Amino acid sequence: MAFEHPAKKGGQGRLGPFEKLAELASNFTSSPTFSVFCVLLVAGFVAVHLAHLDTSWQHLFGDAMGAVALLLLALLKNSERRAEHAIQSKLDAIAAVLLEQGERQGETGPAHKNLAESIGIEDGD
Repeated sequence: MAFEHPAKKGGQGRLGPFEKLAELASNFTSSPTFSVFCVLLVAGFVAVHLAHLDTSWQHLFGDAMGAVALLLLALLKNSERRAEHAIQSKLDAIAAVLLEQGERQGETGPAHKNLAESIGIEDGD
């Protein structure tokens, strides 16, 4: 199992099963339906606590909130990494265009060399 950036797995533009699931889950968790679910979950926890019901109910609601929080954290991190990769790809494309324009005009100054090194143009990236 390789630990590489999830956005780089599977090539450009191709989504694997996990990426598709993460995208669907991300869309669902940003919906009003999920917000209502979370409010109801917290309201249920408060109601059980105020009603002084058995502690097993409090644990059930508490565990459910913990599980939802953990899943949201994983989805947030996945979404952040995909957005980071998309931004970096766009920046690399802009830098490549700037390099091409500079080469056409015969510019090979230090800024041109730094830009080429920063995007790894000599590595074939």
